[in-house]
Amino acid sequence: MKVLALLLIAVACALADDKYTTKFDNIDVDAILKSDRLLKNYVNCLLDKGNCTPDGKELKEHLPDALETECSKCSEKQRTGTEKVIRFLVNKKPETWEQLKKKYDPNGEYSRRYEDEAEKRNIKA
Repeated sequence: MKVLALLLIAVACALADDKYTTKFDNIDVDAILKSDRLLKNYVNCLLDKGNCTPDGKELKEHLPDALETECSKCSEKQRTGTEKVIRFLVNKKPETWEQLKKKYDPNGEYSRRYEDEAEKRNIKA
């Protein structure tokens, strides 16, 4: 019985690791996008040009994996927020978008991989 209990705990822990934390899902993405100062702080964190908030650090840590796995570990709220941020950066801050692409997609691998999805969502990345 103890072995079964330990096995169930191990499986539960493994399944929990299959998703990114949701503890930052209530961050007000719109407020960040409306504030040049806040947005710049997050971008500087991602580009290794400044300090990171705890949520910025979490984003920076998981961004490469999310790109590689098509955000398979993202919550629905994280997916929605990601699309909102990408749409904003592409349309309103193209120079920032290019900086982030240069760092996180230097060979254009992800741009090519997600091109069809971006087109379906009417994002001109």
